[in-house]
Amino acid sequence: MLMSISDEEFGLLRSLIYQRFGINLTDQKRSLLVGRLQKILRQSGHASFKSYYEALLEDKTEQALSLLVDRISTNHTYFFREKSHFEFFSDTVLPQLATALEQRGSRDIRIWCAGCSSGEEAYMLLMLLREFFGNRYCQWDGGILATDISSRVLDIARRGIYPRDRVKMLPESLLRKYFRSLSDGQYEVVPELRQEATFRRFNLMNDVFPFKKPFHVIFCRNVMIYFDDPTRKALVQKFHRHTAEGGYFFLGHSETLGRGQNLFRYLAPAVYHKQ
Repeated sequence: MLMSISDEEFGLLRSLIYQRFGINLTDQKRSLLVGRLQKILRQSGHASFKSYYEALLEDKTEQALSLLVDRISTNHTYFFREKSHFEFFSDTVLPQLATALEQRGSRDIRIWCAGCSSGEEAYMLLMLLREFFGNRYCQWDGGILATDISSRVLDIARRGIYPRDRVKMLPESLLRKYFRSLSDGQYEVVPELRQEATFRRFNLMNDVFPFKKPFHVIFCRNVMIYFDDPTRKALVQKFHRHTAEGGYFFLGHSETLGRGQNLFRYLAPAVYHKQ
């Protein structure tokens, strides 16, 4: 039986979630919020959502807030999801970037997975980087920065162990080369690939992004679907500031920057180029 939530309690939690994480919970999400949080309330001994809200405000460690966003955000993903993006990355982005960087005497390629969830996207990009450069990969300063607001999914990403259904879309050649089959039927990312990914907890609602250098490629797929229009516009402006000239910006296939913006040029479905 679902716990009840008053209009005031829902308004307080919705406002807090919006302010801290940019996630816009509409009235239609009310029952979802209750369903996903009631177990937390019962385990922590809160008799009401008001009591839980007050505890969130008092928690200086923000661990309770981290658990909250874990519960209300959806983190379903798998390797090779929206594979046309990865094909575009391999066939178009990497050849153009490699040529442009080498012409400038640089071999520093910077890629950011913003909202990386449990790590599949970051490891997918690393595999494609290694496949593209081959024996020359060691001559490049590559690697991936992968960030998410959820500590739980970041722990999964760092372990790099996935069930069969998460890897089933991968080409067999990549599965054999970059994974180790475990006795329980799961698959583990090989250490030499895992060490190339840097996973960090990061809130995209932060006013300042602490990156010293811009990124040549930013993937932020299926993240902004949670945000309202003003939040999306502000975030896209921050991404633009941290994208190198000529860099690439990937959204999820269900997302778009719209026709009115002039920061990025449309290249392909949910793929943009910095003007």
